[in-house]
Amino acid sequence: MKKMMRLLALLAAFTLFAAACSSSTADSTATGDDDTETTDDGSSDDGGEEEEATEEDGGDDAGDDAGDDAPEEVDAAQGSDLTFHMITHSDDGPFWSVVNRGMDAACSDLGVTCVWVPGNNDANVMVQGIEGAIGEGSDGIAASLPDPAALVPALQGAVEGGVPVVTLNSGANDYQEIGALTHVGQTEFIAGQAAGERFNAAGVTHVLCGQQEQNNVGLTERCGGLEDTFSGTVTTGFMDLDADTTAQQAAINAAMAADDSIDGFLGVGPVITLSGLRAASDLGRDVTVGGFDLTPELLGEIEGGNILFTVDQQQYLQGYLPILQLFLFQTNSNTIGGGLPILTGPGFVDASNAADVLALSEAGTR
Repeated sequence: MKKMMRLLALLAAFTLFAAACSSSTADSTATGDDDTETTDDGSSDDGGEEEEATEEDGGDDAGDDAGDDAPEEVDAAQGSDLTFHMITHSDDGPFWSVVNRGMDAACSDLGVTCVWVPGNNDANVMVQGIEGAIGEGSDGIAASLPDPAALVPALQGAVEGGVPVVTLNSGANDYQEIGALTHVGQTEFIAGQAAGERFNAAGVTHVLCGQQEQNNVGLTERCGGLEDTFSGTVTTGFMDLDADTTAQQAAINAAMAADDSIDGFLGVGPVITLSGLRAASDLGRDVTVGGFDLTPELLGEIEGGNILFTVDQQQYLQGYLPILQLFLFQTNSNTIGGGLPILTGPGFVDASNAADVLALSEAGTR
């Protein structure tokens, strides 16, 4: 933030200098003095005592004229009256709590007000949140896009009403249709492809890809990417919600018990990944487990050698960067990404780096 303010101050000084040079051109030509120097404050200095005499005589006061026309000094607190809304399909679980912390940190750093609106995996609740934010005169909306059919029209309405939008987490394929400034997240299909390569390297032959939500396009793309690169068999299914881990574990247990060839499990979220690990353990099966996203418990299982890997999309950034983009757009007409999404992943956490990331996860930022 301080760097941006310094840059704007330099631009203002350059404008002042240019105006001063333009106003004093005639005087310099008449006296034959074209050896003009620039002082540290950007004003024109062409001879010390001679300049003072000119100003005292009421002559050409280029510095004063330029000062009158110069842009106002940038105030570091100019965005303090802005209010942004972050509307997601959050169930306030371990993944989304880190997104929330990222949002809070950005709001604190930038001195703006932010409103966290969790949708609890219900697109209708999210639509109500979007419409409510528009009605409250929001200065910008950051929204996840798990169900484009339900959410794109509401977000298009926000943009048409003059409210800038940034999508996050899910929505990489649809943010341009909305007219959003950018998308912050990972390309889920590519993340799934990378997971498939990990299972190939581990010698797995049949992966069960378990989903914790229905009709979430991002989770579907993760399993689709796995199918694209994995050389063996992929079985994909909804294995109940994270909110009921007992039912979730039972569903995974039943799917594994029904097919002895399943020797791999990919959970497309951190909670369901752990449910898959417990289900395999209950069956006494040797199953290679991979996952998505981070929790301290999941990272501890990686460090202990019980889970092979997890895909890290750095969700803290998905909370922080949309607020930063909205702030810069509102205060300085900046856009980020050049028309492309801002990717926060995929990265991987495995036995080689789990201990380091675990410390950050326990602190609530990974």
